[in-house]
Amino acid sequence: MNSPNRTVRRALNDPTFRVTLWGAVVNIALSVLKVGIGLLVHSISLVADGLHSLSDLVTDAAVLIGVRAAERPADPGHPYGHGRFETLAAAFVSLVLIAVGFGIVLKAAQALYADAKNPYSVYVLLAAGVSICSKEWMYRATRRVAMQSGSSAVLANAWHHRSDALSSVAVVIGVLFGLAGFDHGDQVAGIIVGAMVIVSGGKILAASIMELSEASIEGKFYDQLHEILEKEEDVRSWHACKGRRVGREVYLDCHVLVDPAMTVRESHGLTERVENQLKSTLQVPVNLLIHIEPFHGERPRG
Repeated sequence: MNSPNRTVRRALNDPTFRVTLWGAVVNIALSVLKVGIGLLVHSISLVADGLHSLSDLVTDAAVLIGVRAAERPADPGHPYGHGRFETLAAAFVSLVLIAVGFGIVLKAAQALYADAKNPYSVYVLLAAGVSICSKEWMYRATRRVAMQSGSSAVLANAWHHRSDALSSVAVVIGVLFGLAGFDHGDQVAGIIVGAMVIVSGGKILAASIMELSEASIEGKFYDQLHEILEKEEDVRSWHACKGRRVGREVYLDCHVLVDPAMTVRESHGLTERVENQLKSTLQVPVNLLIHIEPFHGERPRG
């Protein structure tokens, strides 16, 4: 049984855990900075932006839980593993984004309707500038880890960081319009912030739904498999290739046609070669199932 210290060390050595933990630290600092300054100078958009950063803590926790759950090995109840937990975590992140976005739009619209006029301060620009730089840095770092690991939940969290950076950009725009004489720049910026957050959440949710509904994987995976099959002299043709994602893992099935005189041992060796080549060329975990059929020249590739 693993000791708590060993479990903590193992978690800290995991890039997905480290980048999410760093994101949580940045979110706490930005929340305090933006909400504090926003309340001090009565900036609705900056307070909303700070609350958005605070909401990131919820998604950070969801990502960590989802990734940890997805790492559990396959069992009789989940023969394909627990990768869907990552997809569920990504969907949760998207729902939080959408809810936060609607809240920001509602708050700003109410202030606009009430004809509220807020003072503009250089401190708002300073806080928003710090947020833009730090959240864009977190977006790039988190996205890099997501691409390396193939984690949809971590990628969703990366876009959450990017949406926070974009919302701060909207705050800057609102302040600049206010300084130029447009009294409602802060409220309009708040509405823009909320709309961008809603759009980001909607895109992530759509991708999560596609994966949960067993949508086909990207064409690059089929292209790579077909390229490997093309180079195998023993392969006469293939058809019925299909694939799906289970979290960060890719599952591929394909019917491969060979010489009818080929032995079971030879055909098994062929499938092992194809599987090993595919695993060595793809950046994500892949599970390949090949169904061997006799070739009689009647079936096209595809």
